[in-house]
Parts: sequence; structure tokens; C-alpha cells
Amino acid sequence: MASAKETNLTLAPLRVAPESLPGFRVCLELLKPVTWFAAIWAFVCGAVSSGAPLAGRWPELLLGMVLAGPMVCGTSQAVNDWFDRHVDAINEPDRPIPSGRMPGRWGLYVALIWTALSLAEAVPLGRWGFGAAVFALLAAWAYSAPPLRLKRNGWWGNAAVALCYEGVPWFTGAAVMRGALPSAPVLWLALLYSFGAHGIMTLNDFKSVEGDRRSGIRSLPVQLGVAPAARLACVVMALPQLVVIGLMIAWDHRLAAFAVGLLLACQLGLMGRLLQRPRERAPWYNATGTTLYVIGMLVCAFALAGGGA
Repeated sequence: MASAKETNLTLAPLRVAPESLPGFRVCLELLKPVTWFAAIWAFVCGAVSSGAPLAGRWPELLLGMVLAGPMVCGTSQAVNDWFDRHVDAINEPDRPIPSGRMPGRWGLYVALIWTALSLAEAVPLGRWGFGAAVFALLAAWAYSAPPLRLKRNGWWGNAAVALCYEGVPWFTGAAVMRGALPSAPVLWLALLYSFGAHGIMTLNDFKSVEGDRRSGIRSLPVQLGVAPAARLACVVMALPQLVVIGLMIAWDHRLAAFAVGLLLACQLGLMGRLLQRPRERAPWYNATGTTLYVIGMLVCAFALAGGGA
């Protein structure tokens, strides 16, 4: 159940525009294009890791990229903005809904319409693509919407987002390209990089500590404090990459293991600077250390493709 504190905040009045059609630019802002990259990148990593030739499969690849980013990820952003509109009134008052630029209940309507369109677009991708889309959309609604509202607890909420931003798109890309369940090495990498993304999600929570605390959302920075949460995030990001390095060596992809090790060493250096002022430097780390993290994903994907995984 939501805390009384969160319930009271949810009932607080917001500035709402009259019920009319929202403009295209406001809808696009609601869907947050900047967040689409992670899911698209993971889908491409999955497609590459499958080892399937891309020749003749470009329609599926492009359709899957659109599904992972603008559609499913866009849906998750719309759902989150609607159910977080009162929290955003504190953290990000200029967002489309709390600012009143998104009229009436159109934030909810966009989320529902985009859910339906995502499911329709997933149909041509076969049972694996459609099933993955259903899972990701259910997780998106469970993360933000009552009664589950997983985001009320940073452990569960971040796990759901990390899985849907990294693991599910990776799985989908590999499954769609092969038309079958991906191999065990592909599944292991998708799972490990999803685990590490839990730390990335924790860093994203630093920007909303005040609003989360006031609304009863127990993000990890709220539960543990900013400094301990930052240390935990660094450990969670680093450990799976160490396991990945070990697996790459075991699978005889030594060059890939060396590359991921070098990328991780650079991340560890950046983490030292992050931990000095985690709240202020979290966006900087996401632009630097997280970039190195996702480059390692693609390195491993090419290694598996070359090895016939």
C-alpha cells in the first residue's frame, strides 16, 4: 500500500489545462526520446550477438529498434509521467503534465494508446518478439501504476527498469534474428548486463531525492543515503563486468575479455571521482562511465557473433 504521505501528495491539486488535444511536441516530450537509446542499443547488441546474418533481415532489425525505443520505452515514460505527476511537480515542474502543457487526462490516454500500438507493432516480430513486448509493457505499468507501483522501493523498481532497458531488448534482438530461443551465452550476458544496470538506475535516482523523500518513494538514495547508495551503485555496476570478463575467457574470447577489462578499469577511475560528489556528478558519470559500460556490451556481442554463439 502507498504510504499516507504519498497518498496525500497524490491528491494535491495540479495545474491542469482544459481537455483538448495535446500538441505533437508536448507528446514527444512526454515520451522522452533521450531515454530510448539504452533500449535500442541493447536490442542491437542482442541482434549482433545472435550471429545471424543481417542481410535480408533489415526490416525485422529496424522494426525491433523502433519497438524497443520509441514504442515500449516511450510507453514506459508516459506511464511513469502520469502516475508520477505529483512527484514531478516537486522534482521537474516543467514536465508536460505538472506544467499543465499536457491537457486533462491526455497523459494517461497517450500511455494507453502507445501500449496498444506497441503490441500491434510487435506482432510481425513473431512469438518471441511479441512475448518480450508483452513482458516489458507489463513491467512498465507495474513499475509506475498502483497497486504494485514497484518504484516505491528502489530495490524492486530499479531491478524492473534495468531488466527492461537491457536484458529484455537484448533477448528480443537475439530471439528475433534467430527466430528461436537465444543460446545460453547470449542469455548470460543479457542477464549480467541487466544486473549491472541496476546501479545505473540508482544513479538516475539522485536527481529526485527531495521529491522521492516527500512523496514516500523509497529509492535507494532515500533508504541508504546518497553516499552509501553511490558506493553500492558502483559495486553493482562493476561486479557483473568482472563475471563477464571471466566468462569471455572461459569461452575463449580473450581479446573481448581484455577490452572489457580495459573499459572497466577506466570506469573504476571515473567512479573514484563520482564518489567524491555523487549527487552532483551522477549525470557526468552517466555520460562517461555508462558510455564505457554499454561499449563493453557491444564488444561482447561481436565476440559471441564471431564465435558462433
